Formats: sequence, C-alpha cells, structure tokens
Amino acid sequence: MMDSPSRPSPVPSRFLPLVLAPLAVLLTGCGGPDLIERLQQPQWGICGTVVIVLDIVALLDLLGGDDYEVGGKVLWSLFIVFFPLLGALLYFFVGRD
Repeated sequence: MMDSPSRPSPVPSRFLPLVLAPLAVLLTGCGGPDLIERLQQPQWGICGTVVIVLDIVALLDLLGGDDYEVGGKVLWSLFIVFFPLLGALLYFFVGRD
C-alpha cells in the first residue's frame, strides 16, 4: 500500500504564538463585562456571584496545577478573565485533564 503524503501544517508551530496573540487581543475586546468589570460592580446578584466564584475557582485550579506550560496558563487565564462564564465552563469541561 502507498501511504499518502502528509500535508504540512498551514502555520509552522514556531509561528503559532504570533498568530494566536493578535487573535486573543481581538477576541478580548468583544462581549459583555469581564471578570474585572464584574468585581467593580457593587451589586452582582445570584448569577453574578456564581460566575465570579466559578472564575476564581477555575483560575486557582489552573494556576495551582502543573497541567500546562506558562503559555497555556496565560491563554486560559485570559480566556477565563475576559469571557467569565464561557471561559470557566470551557476550562472545566475541556481544559482540565
């Protein structure tokens, strides 16, 4: 049997941070209030409190573990801080081992 030639990656791995960094900056400007804005509001309500607790637990779990290198921790932290509910839920369901 003949093996099909493997296709090269469209972006070499050494350039991946250069591609992901501007994308992360672009995405952080979109959406509703981030974690920092939520903490500055005097009234959170029950849903806001749940979101803040989930974010803090996700950040503590992420920063306290050895699952990721520094770059992965930075990207997950930015995602959790700037997209509080979606970031925490994705971290708990996808990001943890």
